[in-house]
Amino acid sequence: MAKKKPVVITDPRAIRALAHPARQRVMDELYDGNVLTATECAELVGLTPSAMSYHLRALERWGIIERAEESGDGRERPWRSRGSSLMISSQSDNVGRLASQTIMRTTADRVLEQFEQMAADDPWDDVSSLSRSRLWLTHEEARQFGKDLVDLVDRYRKGRGPAGHPAGTRMVSTLLAVVPTGKPPEDS
Repeated sequence: MAKKKPVVITDPRAIRALAHPARQRVMDELYDGNVLTATECAELVGLTPSAMSYHLRALERWGIIERAEESGDGRERPWRSRGSSLMISSQSDNVGRLASQTIMRTTADRVLEQFEQMAADDPWDDVSSLSRSRLWLTHEEARQFGKDLVDLVDRYRKGRGPAGHPAGTRMVSTLLAVVPTGKPPEDS
């Protein structure tokens, strides 16, 4: 199988399709390298298999996920990610922008939930961190900064997934956002 490339979503309708919390949860699992059936996805998010099948077909229609090879018994074909990662392009379209904001909120809530669920005596607690910065960057610097962040994550992701990763590793959630604030300056 050829190496998967990132899937970049630019169509506002596809971004809107991603905004559903159940779809986001399933995409997290599939883009982590898991291959799941509709029934397994349904159990994960608390939906019926038929409702989950509807959501999976919608994600397939937008090129976000795809069918995997049939399982051993052939009764149910599993689903997998279509790429190595999923990136949502910034949209000038208001519908796409609103859907992107919904996805950001859901993702931030999920990371916060994971942090809250971590036991107080968890030996990995010392690696939990949040870094919030406000930087003055040119348009090109901001573009490069975002690319550098993605490259850094990809460096640690390479060759690691649920099916294969070094001993002693643990899944770590990251949330990266590069968002310009305020209006562009009149003269800089």
